[in-house]
Amino acid sequence: MTGPSLIESLAQYIASALERPLPAEVAEKTKHHVLDTIAAMVTGSKLKPGELATRFAASQGGTPEAMVIGSQVVTTAVTAAMANAMLAHSDETDDSHAPSLTHPGCAIVPAALAVAEREDASGEALLRAVALGYDVGCRIGRAMGGIGSRGVSGHATHSIGPMFGAAAAASALAGLDARGVRHALAYTAQQASGITSWARDSEHVEKAFVFGGMGARNGVTSALFVQAGLTGEEDVFSGDFNFLEVFCPERDELAGWVASLGSHFEVLETNIKKFPVGSPIQAAAEALTLIVAEHGIAADEVARVDVLLPPNGARIVDDRSMPDINLQYCMAVILLDGGKLSFDATHTYDRMGDPAVLDMRLRVTLSGSPEFAGMERQRPATVQVTLSDGRVLEQHVPAVRGTADNPMTHEDVEAKATELIASVLGTERARAVVEEVWGLDERTRASALRPLLQDGPG
Repeated sequence: MTGPSLIESLAQYIASALERPLPAEVAEKTKHHVLDTIAAMVTGSKLKPGELATRFAASQGGTPEAMVIGSQVVTTAVTAAMANAMLAHSDETDDSHAPSLTHPGCAIVPAALAVAEREDASGEALLRAVALGYDVGCRIGRAMGGIGSRGVSGHATHSIGPMFGAAAAASALAGLDARGVRHALAYTAQQASGITSWARDSEHVEKAFVFGGMGARNGVTSALFVQAGLTGEEDVFSGDFNFLEVFCPERDELAGWVASLGSHFEVLETNIKKFPVGSPIQAAAEALTLIVAEHGIAADEVARVDVLLPPNGARIVDDRSMPDINLQYCMAVILLDGGKLSFDATHTYDRMGDPAVLDMRLRVTLSGSPEFAGMERQRPATVQVTLSDGRVLEQHVPAVRGTADNPMTHEDVEAKATELIASVLGTERARAVVEEVWGLDERTRASALRPLLQDGPG
């Protein structure tokens, strides 16, 4: 007698996820990512992608099921999930999972939050659904090729992995049984989309949709379709032209990853960013801030800055048009701002043309180091600063703060989130949001977050 098939094991795990307590370490880390993503949504609500997504959501009307953060808009769970996910990736403060080449939080947390509101789920259910979403979405990203791959024939891991994660989280919260989950996964596979041309987006708007909005929208749609009675195929992972055959070169490994559900938790391998910039810049930014702090150098003393990153990361952040994913710009700002890299500086397009910034950018050289090949997970960097007097200062960061190899503490995450949320909602509201998230597992209603995150008085 053979054991359950891949689809049977996965569907049953998703359908029963809300019944299983999370290990204490996993529950704590899941709270970190819920809070971190909420902070990204709050700040994103005031940036162009977030403002446009909110405007679109307001124009759609619909049954008032879930909020759009940072506004007074209450709309359908599908629309709210999409809009909030675009808020979450309006900038580069959201989390990332290096092995699967995905940003899980920006799609999965908004999807789970919207369906939790719709279903009046508890805070505990929300946390379990989010952890589930990371487990499923990151495994799909791994099967697509994960790190070191730009996807199969241009398919984007960044959109498709989190889409399955959002569908899993939404399916659990919608109360689907194992057969219903199978059908939801079929609808998710049919909606699987996103190509790597997103890299040509110059304003982070399309990118916010690809990384966050599309996955959240499609995942929630899949679950609510089935909840409404729609049916689909029983096994989208087998047979001719199945999802794995079309999208996943590492599909043979997925069975092993599914077998590890419940013992290996992907949220524990997910990075939280110390700085509000693209992941490949994190270690370089940390290295340069350490050099400035230790040696007290000023910008006018610097003749040259040489940065070494893993080759794939170097390609992603080399002189891009967006300030938060342009390494040369971020290095220049750190030097000009006395060793700091603020949210405002990394989200101000006008400053990219400032003569002082342009002059400093010309002194920054970025290279992909063969020694760092295959080390994208750790996000290492070496920064060498040559001063006008000939002195050379060097700093190597093997694993930047916030990565799975050097994780942030509870206090680190709270400090980052409080600062970001307070910049939009004020310090008092920020502290209230933080306390609410830390106590989610004790809350009977996840929707208690709504009045704290809407625009206007709390």
